[in-house]
Amino acid sequence: MSGKLWKWGGVALLLMVVWDSFTTPMQPGWVASEVDKSDANAWLVELSAAGHPLVDGVNDNTAGFQVIFKSESAALCAEVISVEAHKLVCRLTPPDTLPRPSLDAFVMTPGAGSLMLRNAVSVAGAVKGVPHKNCEIGQMQPSTLPATVPFQPNILETIRNLMFHVPMWFAMFFIMSLSFVSSLLYMRTGDIKYDQRADAASRTGLLFGVLGLITGSVWARFTWGAWWVADPQLNGALVTVLVYTGYRILRAATGDDDRVPRLAAAYNVFAFILLVVLLMILPKYNVSLHPGKDGSPGFNTYDLDNTLRSMFYPAVIGWGMLGYWIYTLGLRMIRVHRQLLNR
Repeated sequence: MSGKLWKWGGVALLLMVVWDSFTTPMQPGWVASEVDKSDANAWLVELSAAGHPLVDGVNDNTAGFQVIFKSESAALCAEVISVEAHKLVCRLTPPDTLPRPSLDAFVMTPGAGSLMLRNAVSVAGAVKGVPHKNCEIGQMQPSTLPATVPFQPNILETIRNLMFHVPMWFAMFFIMSLSFVSSLLYMRTGDIKYDQRADAASRTGLLFGVLGLITGSVWARFTWGAWWVADPQLNGALVTVLVYTGYRILRAATGDDDRVPRLAAAYNVFAFILLVVLLMILPKYNVSLHPGKDGSPGFNTYDLDNTLRSMFYPAVIGWGMLGYWIYTLGLRMIRVHRQLLNR
């Protein structure tokens, strides 16, 4: 009964994660701006948002909304004209002088907190200097919306892939660790049960490695504009999967030769050491597009908020439990196959 409890508990945990991942709205954030310069004295600036609606329907009174355009130390207040679910229109009087030609937009909202869009407006031809009319930027307000996933301009809704791509690699590492330890135990004891465990674990770990490559490639296509880029962690992951594919080919090609378990165990130890070097050591000392590498901030430092943590950590546990379950099923199949051969 206890075995079924943790197995189905892992499945239930993953179902909960999948449900929360796709039903929890994203925090609102600006994705684009459009400027109508037909009137040289007062420009109309339209800011387009994504994620959770700013308001329900159209906000006619625009109460609680404030728009400030900032260029270094200079701040210019704009008049808010209308606010819709994913759009805000304001009127800006272009200045004759600016510290730099581009302006960042800061929008104070009553529910979503303070939202910013860099380089929202460009004032070509402005003389370098501080404009005469300034306004003060108040304290940045946090969001008071219900549970939402963080808004990140580069990845937007694909941040939900964090609950799939990353935990799959964690599951692979966990299962391959079992395979590594089993190979060491076989080399020490010669007990065939450890070779069977290493065999079953390598199959499951390779499955999660392939899934990790697929989900990562889809994410890279949206975020970086290509299915594959010359990134050390991506290349290291591919080499790791190819190395373990070689392990599977080795076992399949040598058949039931008595020397296979010891040869496979030695190869498996080498493969795991290579996994650690390629995925955990080398990327930290090379320029990488992945978060947390070469000074790039990690998810836990800039956008892994409490809502995302409540989904991410259960996802790690759930994928790990699912991986272990698949491993036990594979181990049973290997043992049954060996028993049938020995009849």
